[in-house]
Amino acid sequence: MKLSRPDADIFLPKVSAGLAPSAALARTTHLCVIAHQDDIEINAYPAVAECYGRADRFFTGVVMTNGAGSARSGKYESVTDADMQRIRREEQRTAATLGKYNLQLQLAHPSADVKSPGHPGVVADLAAIFGGCRPSVVYLHQPADKHDTHIACLLRCLEALRALPRAQRPARVLGVEGWRDLDWLADDTKVPLDASAHPALAEELVAVFASQIAGGKRYDLAALGRRLANATFFASHATDTASALSFAMDLTPLVNDESLSVADFTTTHIDRLRADVATRIKKFG
Repeated sequence: MKLSRPDADIFLPKVSAGLAPSAALARTTHLCVIAHQDDIEINAYPAVAECYGRADRFFTGVVMTNGAGSARSGKYESVTDADMQRIRREEQRTAATLGKYNLQLQLAHPSADVKSPGHPGVVADLAAIFGGCRPSVVYLHQPADKHDTHIACLLRCLEALRALPRAQRPARVLGVEGWRDLDWLADDTKVPLDASAHPALAEELVAVFASQIAGGKRYDLAALGRRLANATFFASHATDTASALSFAMDLTPLVNDESLSVADFTTTHIDRLRADVATRIKKFG
């Protein structure tokens, strides 16, 4: 496997010891391609949990950017961008080991390159990754996210998936919560992902990223709190069936229909929320 940048990182955790990276990629059943170190563990934990300790399911994580621009304070306040990249790369490797990932790739692109449509390195890397495996499900950012790099990462991934021959496109593509949750989606379009399994692992994985937590963001509390809130507030007239839930948006139509606008697809979901709010108020007004 060859990636476009010399500082890209290809890491085979213990569960894939002895395999070539291309062979590990080829056996991937659950693939997550996401912007930053810790995005997998915060936003796509159900995918990790679904494969954890299984001999028939293999989770591969891909981080597209180098993490140089992360917020920092406290003991990380004077850490340089170069040192922060090294720290975050090692944190991601530690998470991949703890989570028993099949393969962890860190592409190390600057955010500016991911935001640039048609950037040759980004295009080549995504083509190699999506072309080198046949996962049953792919996890990406969701299109109502408010983080610019998350949206750019999503769009580059959709472009790469649409470039695949139809027979090679994944059967299911999901957009996961990030810098906006998805509890506003209509219930019949929400994809609830059970995040209840291995609760100790869920805590450990987020806690790995000390550079972000001690650096000024309590992701360890927020990520677990969001999952608990989703489970509790999902159904108003039913008892909880899971202790933790993550919500996702089904992006499969965007992959299969190249004529479908990402903006139109997303705002249609927003329009459904608006209509639901208006109808409920009118019903009792």
